[in-house]
Amino acid sequence: MQKRNIGLCIVLSIITCGIYGIYWFIKLVDELNILSNDKNAQSGGIVFLLSLVTCSIYLFFWMYKAGEQVNRAKSVRGLPTDTNAGVIYLLLTLFGLSIVSYALIQNEINNLID
Repeated sequence: MQKRNIGLCIVLSIITCGIYGIYWFIKLVDELNILSNDKNAQSGGIVFLLSLVTCSIYLFFWMYKAGEQVNRAKSVRGLPTDTNAGVIYLLLTLFGLSIVSYALIQNEINNLID
C-alpha cells in the first residue's frame, strides 16, 4: 500500500481519458479490502468488471459498501467512524461525481496508512 497524491490521481485520470482512473479504482478497492481486514471482499478487478457488466449498478452498491469498509478499518484502529460515508459516496456516484468519491476514499486510505 502506498499513499497517493489525490490531485495527481485526478489529473492523470483526466489526461489519460480515464485509463488511470480505472487503475486507481482497482488499487483503491484492493487497499481498502486490506485495511478493513475483509477476507471475503471482491478484488478490485472483479469489482471493476462487475461494474462494467452491470452498467455501473454494482458500482453503486460497492460505493455504499465502501463506507462500511472505511468505518471497519477505522474502528479496528480505534478511530471515530462516520456512519454517513457510504451514503455520501453513493450519492456522489449517482450524480456522476464518482471521481470525488474516489478522492474521498483515497483520503481516508492515506489517513489510515499513517
